[in-house]
Formats: sequence, C-alpha cells, structure tokens
Amino acid sequence: MDFNMKKLAADAGTFLSRAVQFTEEKLGQAEKTELDAHLENLLSKAECTKIWTEKIMKQTEVLLQPNPNARIEEFVYEKLDRKAPSRINNPELLGQYMIDAGTEFGPGTAYGNALIKCGETQKRIGTADRELIQTSALNFLTPLRNFIEGDYKTIAKERKLLQNKRLDLDAAKTRLKKAKAAETRSSQLNSARLEGDNIMVNFSYMLNFLHVKWLKSEQELRITQSEFDRQAEITRLLLEGISSTHAHHLRCLNDFVEAQMTYYAQCYQYMLDLQKQLGSFPSSYLSNNNQTSGTPVPSSLANAVGSPAVASTSGIVITSPSNLNDLKESSGSRKARVLYDYDAANSTELSLLADEVITVFSVVGMDSDWLMGERGNQKGKVPITYLELLN
Repeated sequence: MDFNMKKLAADAGTFLSRAVQFTEEKLGQAEKTELDAHLENLLSKAECTKIWTEKIMKQTEVLLQPNPNARIEEFVYEKLDRKAPSRINNPELLGQYMIDAGTEFGPGTAYGNALIKCGETQKRIGTADRELIQTSALNFLTPLRNFIEGDYKTIAKERKLLQNKRLDLDAAKTRLKKAKAAETRSSQLNSARLEGDNIMVNFSYMLNFLHVKWLKSEQELRITQSEFDRQAEITRLLLEGISSTHAHHLRCLNDFVEAQMTYYAQCYQYMLDLQKQLGSFPSSYLSNNNQTSGTPVPSSLANAVGSPAVASTSGIVITSPSNLNDLKESSGSRKARVLYDYDAANSTELSLLADEVITVFSVVGMDSDWLMGERGNQKGKVPITYLELLN
C-alpha cells in the first residue's frame, strides 16, 4: 500500500509538471522542443490517411447499404459479435412482387408472363447485389476498418506518449535553466564582501544546495532526453508503415473495382437475357401513348398472328387477322414461329421457346385467344399472341 501511494504521488507530480509546461507553452512563457521535419511530415501523412480512410469507408457503406436503419442494425450485431439476420433486399422484393402479380394476372396472359420474367430477373439482380456487398465488405471495408481500429489506434497511442515525453523533456530543461540561474545569483552574492562568519556559512550552504540541485536537474534532463529520443524512434517506425498501408489499400481498391465490374456485368447480361425473352412485344402491349393515330387498336388486331400488315408503330408490328380467320375456318394446320418463351400453366398447355417453329391448328369450340400447338409428340394449347404464322 505504501508503494502504491508513492507511485500515485509520483504520477500526480508528473501530471502536474506536464500541465504546467503545457500551459506555459500556450501562453508563450516556456520554450517548446520541435519535432524534426521528417517526423512532422509522417505525422501529417498518418492523420490525412486516417481522415480520408474514414470518409471513404463510411460512404462505401452508404453505397452498399443505403438504408441507415439496416446499417445501424449491422453495426450493433457486429459489436455483439453475432451474425445479422438475412434480410430481403430491394431488387429481390420488387422481383417477388412482380412474380406474384404475374401469377395473379395469369401466366398465360402476355402481361402476366412478362411480369414473371421481369420478376425473376430482378431477383437475380438482387442475388448479385448481395454478392457485391459481401465481397466488398470482406475485401475492401474490412481492411480499411482494421486500419482505423487497429494500426491507427496504435499510432495515436504512441503519438500521445511522444507528446508526454516531450513535455517531460521541456519541463526538465526549464528546471535546469532555473537552477543554473539561481546558482549564478548565489555565486555573485557569495563573492561579495560580507561581514560576519555566520552570513558566509549560510551563503556557502545555499550555494552547495543549489549546486546539488543543478546536478540533479542535469541528470534528469539526460534521462528525459533519452526517453524522448527512444519514443520518437518508435513513433517514426510506426509512421513509416503508412506507405505499406497505402499499398495494401491499393490492392483492396482493385478488388473492390473488380467486384463492381462483375456486378454490373452480371446485371447487364441479365437485362440482355430478359430482353431476348420478351422479344417483340405483341400488339396487345400497345397503349394510346405508343400509337401514331388517336384511334385505339381493335381487339381483332390485338389477337392477330401472321404476316406483317397494315401498320407499324414504334417498331412493333401489327399483323393482319386474315390468316388467323382462314386458319380457324379451315381444318388444316400451319407452321408458326414462336415470338418469345412461354411456360405452360398446366398439363393442357404447351411450353414454348422463342424462335422455335411449331405446327398449329384450330379446334372447334376452343377459346379465340388460343390455338392447338404440336411439336413432335407433344401437344397442347398455345396463346396466339406468342405466335407468328409462316407462309
């Protein structure tokens, strides 16, 4: 207990000495030991690296996860060292809504089938987005965070210790300077002609006391100078590692760019595939905004298949109903090209692939929107809006 009290008293004295030295420096009443230019440049470089790394890391997190509540939740789970629960992202949610809507409208309808195709693509984009977040967090954000929470904290700790050693050194210099000044004044008084032996004895005693104090201050200065130099070297070695940190962050940045490139390439390919699946929109997709004339498209034109005919609006071909009527009135069959993919809703329908050629024929009593399709040994109903009759 006695040892602890002495240590506490010594620490309190050191703290008070540093506080006095710091205050006098701010008031311009004490000299300050300046660091060498190389060390100052390293300190400035480390501080700049820390500031910009924090900004880049935070903005990358915003880019990957725009929802602030989700970011807070992930932060809490990370601090608790627990895995955050998996949540559906926005493209996946949009895709699910599209699929549900397409199922409700009917996969056999043009709009319902298109919604399902778009929904499946959106879900694939959502999966790619999830992979981008995971890859970027592992290869880019984690190294940046490790620097802020690890390497830079060590640098800041050693930098603070260097500051304390500098205050100790300057305080020792101040005490030595004061001791020298006091001894000089005592020597001047001791050399003066004073009467009385007692007075001379007192001055001699004072001179010896100040000389001992001066020697003690010199020894303290040598110790503090040695500790300051050693701490400056330790800090310098740590700061010189910032260049290696920049090289490491450059590799991480390349990984992040590759992850983004892969993500956008996947999204582009998904949309190309979707565009091919949708193919040429049938005339039933036309709206008044896309028509060249103010008159609406008759229902007979919306259900027509065959050779191109009277009008073409916005690159969408409207076919004549004559071939369809001839086919329905005759008992024969015709070849037809499939415009885009169709998934059969039940066993009475026939699944279709874009650009394939099948045989179609009419059956008495069948709905006007459907024909009977045949491909090899497979037969089933097919929607006429997915077909183009061939001559």
